[in-house]
Amino acid sequence: MSEAFSDQLVASLPRLRRFARGLAGNASQADDLVQAACERALARQHQFQEGTRFDSWMFRIVQTIWIDQIRSQAVRKEDGEIEDERYGSDEPVRRAEARLALEEVRRAAARLPAEQREALMLVTVDGFSYKEAAEIAQVPVGTIMSRLARARVALVAQLDAGGGLRRSGDDAAAQR
Repeated sequence: MSEAFSDQLVASLPRLRRFARGLAGNASQADDLVQAACERALARQHQFQEGTRFDSWMFRIVQTIWIDQIRSQAVRKEDGEIEDERYGSDEPVRRAEARLALEEVRRAAARLPAEQREALMLVTVDGFSYKEAAEIAQVPVGTIMSRLARARVALVAQLDAGGGLRRSGDDAAAQR
């Protein structure tokens, strides 16, 4: 394995994990997804074309493995998701509320169709441009823009339907 390949792989891990978490919906499945992607990348490093974007190649590997897992679960009718909720009881109230709000957004994002969730994660979480996200997802730029717009509208609708983000009593009183 070349040192440059190894360095690029290690540097991409945090972004890959974030992307995988967005696709899979929980940390343990995301870690498994990233591990499988790293194994596949190492086994197929000869397929990587120098001069192309390494991170795009890795994101595509993660996406392909995730799609394969979704298909195999549908065939086997598996539903092994275990909600991974951890709220520190010793955390200040604001920090706990922020975690609750984040979890509410994660749940709303998890209910989005896979294509919308993927576009949302690539552009808003990982910071890819529309063009880069389109290359990773292998769709036209307009499709990414459309999926992202629909994802944002659906997220707002879901959060509004659920009473919006949780607020402390002080915040609620201040908004009246």
